[in-house]
Amino acid sequence: MTERKHDPHADRLSLKDYGWNPHFERQIADEERSATRPVRVLAVHRDSLEVAGPEFEGRVTPLIGETEDVATVGDWLLVEAGAPRAVRVLERRSLLKRKAAGTGRRTQLIAANVDTLILVTSANQDFNTARLERYLALAAEAGVTPLVVITKVDLVEDTARYAADARRLMPGLVVEAFDARSDDALACLQPWFTRGQTLALVGSSGVGKSTIVNSVSGTAVQQTQDIRDDDSRGRHTTSGRSLHRLPGGAWLMDTPGMRELQIMDVAEGVDEVFPDVAELASACRFSDCAHVSEPGCAIQAAIASGSLDAERLKRYQKLQREGARTGESLAEAHARNQRFGRMQKNAYTQKLKHREW
Repeated sequence: MTERKHDPHADRLSLKDYGWNPHFERQIADEERSATRPVRVLAVHRDSLEVAGPEFEGRVTPLIGETEDVATVGDWLLVEAGAPRAVRVLERRSLLKRKAAGTGRRTQLIAANVDTLILVTSANQDFNTARLERYLALAAEAGVTPLVVITKVDLVEDTARYAADARRLMPGLVVEAFDARSDDALACLQPWFTRGQTLALVGSSGVGKSTIVNSVSGTAVQQTQDIRDDDSRGRHTTSGRSLHRLPGGAWLMDTPGMRELQIMDVAEGVDEVFPDVAELASACRFSDCAHVSEPGCAIQAAIASGSLDAERLKRYQKLQREGARTGESLAEAHARNQRFGRMQKNAYTQKLKHREW
């Protein structure tokens, strides 16, 4: 672990500047306060974690454990004072995760302790209602505020149509549309970037995430490339997740473009994104109504009257089925992770009690 070098104002940064709050403070035992230091994970490398805090910056060896026991970008770690060794990951305020690509049930962590999830799409062939609903369900389940950003508005004449389509996806959803290379990007996003807030950018490759990072940071943090002419799709530019401190004191995380977002364990999040469908389902005559041809089906009645789009129902049911496939195994994993976390904390507390000072 080395002294901070990249930020000339490091001596004026406090834990609060890094996103620290009472939720994390309450997790530190009295015995740990003098023997450990809290740091934030800025990036995850193959064999190390890049971390930073008011007192320390450098790399530490990752903890070994189940998927959700290890640290991801945005996590808070306790590290031993004076030694580059991680002790444990503090309980998160929020965790964004997805099912890892493939046929297994492995979980991939995306980001932790995020306050606002910025869903970036573009005003061209990338704009996809079903994909945005997936991201919204992900944010809702994690308790993270979603913000939809539509970029590349210079490529179309009717930007309002894209914004209107996005706003219909979820009650109260905030949608901003701009050219990510213009000053409008800074003006639209500035209210979200306040001191100590953590924001994450997600979206397909080439929609302008890296351009937004560079615009709001004022430096070329990420490389950018133009979209392909043949299909309006972007070229991948970000190779890994990383957390950057902005001039105003907020923290911004860019993520690689995700070709596939398989959601898991987001039943409540899906209902929050589709409150109209969930409310109708509760009004069906039978509690196990499949919403196909059962008598007294409120959903089919709404489709027949034109008050509910049949395609919206299909997207709702698809997300429900997808989440249900992993629900049971994830519940078991969550219980195991909680037990492991308590065991890890208790073991270190006992170590400190028997330590010779």
